[in-house]
Amino acid sequence: MDIDAYLRRIAYRGSPRPSPETLRDLHVAHLRAVPFENLSVHLGEPIVLDDHALFEKIVARRRGGFCYELNGLFAALLRALGFEVSMLSAGVMNPAGRFGPEFDHMTLLVRCPDPWLADVGFGDGFLEPLRLHAGEEQPAGWRLSAHRGRWQLSRALEGGAPRPRYRFTTTPRAYADYARMCAFHQRSPKSPFTRQRLSTIATAEGRVTLTGLRLLTSHGSSKAERVLADEVEWTEVLRETFGIVLSPRPGAGRMSRTPESFSPLRGSHEQGRGHT
Repeated sequence: MDIDAYLRRIAYRGSPRPSPETLRDLHVAHLRAVPFENLSVHLGEPIVLDDHALFEKIVARRRGGFCYELNGLFAALLRALGFEVSMLSAGVMNPAGRFGPEFDHMTLLVRCPDPWLADVGFGDGFLEPLRLHAGEEQPAGWRLSAHRGRWQLSRALEGGAPRPRYRFTTTPRAYADYARMCAFHQRSPKSPFTRQRLSTIATAEGRVTLTGLRLLTSHGSSKAERVLADEVEWTEVLRETFGIVLSPRPGAGRMSRTPESFSPLRGSHEQGRGHT
């Protein structure tokens, strides 16, 4: 892990000493510098879950990624800085009100020394780490609850009832545990990652999201939307807004997307996960 290169990638200039304040600042910096994006799926780039491959993609090539990539590499950075970190398995609730299967999503447990939930790979998720404490009111309407050995993350918007986002256990996991679901989300037509290109990133004012040729910009409660003219403008927006410059990579285009090797995974989080 080249810590200095990673910190430059996320424009972090604060203290590297493990503390709740450092965790918060790193989390915010990461979300505002590294986009959540699924472009590798559409480029035919195999997604390899190991620290070296993810560092080369996200830091060296200045790309983004989806949950397994972003949270996996962020966990490696935190460990290199001296934090105690565990990868966790989560299932995300879809619009039908069903939670996805195990390893549908990766989130992180960080102890410094109290437990915190960190997640830089959920698209439009929480900006700052959340205390792993049941029932506590947390910033921006986020709340954690515990029931029968599982934790649940919810959010209440505009005075409404809390809406579940995902549930998880605190059992530590490894990259290999996510392999099947990672492959599913790269190849299966049942995953929305294979249906449409997506890039989204937090900004100081709100968020910018590019879905296909649809560009949505939010500033607080106000939103603006426009449809890009063509692929040329899409490439320009990708570069100027998300800092992504695409180029062919060795091995691109070799990934099979045949659905026959994947059984239907009912309730998979990507069916309406709400990244945007």
